[in-house]
Amino acid sequence: MDRRIKVLIVDDDALVRAGLSMILAGAGDIEIAGEAADGDQVPLMVAEHRPDVVLMDIRMSRVDGLTATEALRATANPPEVVVLTTFHADAQVLRALRAGAAGFLLKDIHPADLVSAVRKVAAGEPILSPAVTRQLISHVSDGGAGGRRDRARVHLDKLSVREREVAVALGEGKSNAEIGAELYLSVPTVKAHVSRILTKLGLNNRVQIALIVHDAEAADRS
Repeated sequence: MDRRIKVLIVDDDALVRAGLSMILAGAGDIEIAGEAADGDQVPLMVAEHRPDVVLMDIRMSRVDGLTATEALRATANPPEVVVLTTFHADAQVLRALRAGAAGFLLKDIHPADLVSAVRKVAAGEPILSPAVTRQLISHVSDGGAGGRRDRARVHLDKLSVREREVAVALGEGKSNAEIGAELYLSVPTVKAHVSRILTKLGLNNRVQIALIVHDAEAADRS
């Protein structure tokens, strides 16, 4: 990216905010746009500072990260949201991903991996491994799972054969370059397919495509 990546840190723990800020500020291409101690501060901070990426804690006292993420992603041209958690399989994390978050980070992430993750999200790449996706989905059991899976199959039926191949590859956690190599497509062509998939399915990002693929696969197995 030609300009610095602006990051807003949202966490009710001052030490966590300080640690994340110190790590990210040390990267020459990342700028700390601001810090917030609760989700209720997010709308004003985003409007004022226009961050590219928001690191969002899940558990906060007044407005939790899930509610803040849903509200933020429903606005026009929202920043990418990455949820922060201390657990690998948090039901609220999956709900945040369905709301449009680009991925999640564990709070004990290695500093170099944190910087890399922020760069990837700012560039439009999700940060959610296939193993973690499966773990999150299997961890969550809700009464609407059957209907959601049936809807996922209907969604995928809207796609062309090639678009579905790209969607399945996204569900496997593959990057644009990896998808291109597997399907013999250029990276710009992969990006074009991803854009069309998002438009056809009315989704916000690649993670939501991956979740629909996993839901559809679960429906096929049931």
